[in-house]
Amino acid sequence: MNSTTKKDFYLLAFSHSEEDQPLLFMGLLMIYLTTVLGNMMIIVLVCLVSQLHTPMYFFLCNLAFQDIIFVSAFLPKLMVITITMDISISFPSCISQVFLFAFCIDTDIFLLATMAYDRYVAICIPLRYYIIMNTRVCVLLVTMAWILYIPNAMCYSLLLSGLSFCKSQDVNHFFCELKMLLEISCSDTSCVKTIMSAEMPFLGILPFVLILTSYVYIITTIIKLQTSAAKLKAFSSCSSHLTVVLLFCGTSIGIYIKPDSKDSQEQEKFLSLLYIAVVPMLNPLVYSLRNRQVWTAAKILLAKYVPRAPL
Repeated sequence: MNSTTKKDFYLLAFSHSEEDQPLLFMGLLMIYLTTVLGNMMIIVLVCLVSQLHTPMYFFLCNLAFQDIIFVSAFLPKLMVITITMDISISFPSCISQVFLFAFCIDTDIFLLATMAYDRYVAICIPLRYYIIMNTRVCVLLVTMAWILYIPNAMCYSLLLSGLSFCKSQDVNHFFCELKMLLEISCSDTSCVKTIMSAEMPFLGILPFVLILTSYVYIITTIIKLQTSAAKLKAFSSCSSHLTVVLLFCGTSIGIYIKPDSKDSQEQEKFLSLLYIAVVPMLNPLVYSLRNRQVWTAAKILLAKYVPRAPL
């Protein structure tokens, strides 16, 4: 059988005319730069301003770093395809994208679940917050998020690297998406599909359910608060996180649990772009624009490192 295991793949990306290429490229470039700069700003603020040395911002800093890795793994290649029309991607690069995708999406959901638990403790049992969310627990949770999913992502990469792709070399996506690669493989992919089906309830649906459960308790606690000011303060501290959770989990989990359909492949590409590019771009905006602590930290940092102009 004529196997194409070690040959290049071809990413078909989005269907668009040549006139739309510069506009699409500029849009992707703006999203990428905004994502990287915005998340870098969050990391710098959290690291340098002591007022943000709290569990919530510690988790947010790790989420920002992970989002930079996420967009950097896929958007630069998509921009190259858009502006040069070179849709080829080498086999090692494709397997690397599979690894980074599996690692980043699982880590992202875990970090979002950890942040939901942090908000639950802060609002529902505030008197025990610093006892429960101590430094050791926070470091342990983040370490689990970064280390726990490396073997899982490596497993997918190794399994895919052993498959043969003799049906086609065309991947109808803008990155080496796992489901698309399985469709064009002529090897027995039942093992990989079984692992995906077995993992989805634990790595995707369970964290999402835990997040929603945390917010049920959070909202119940907020309703019981006596003053409107206290309700507003409690709700504002978790509304940003809930917005990101619904955008990210709703799109990413929805793609993998809905039935496959050739008619919906273009829709899947745009949904994938939403949680790979748009959500990481919105994270620093959502968490900073409505957050007085972040604005105060930015002013402190500017006052410390930016000299004032002489009168």
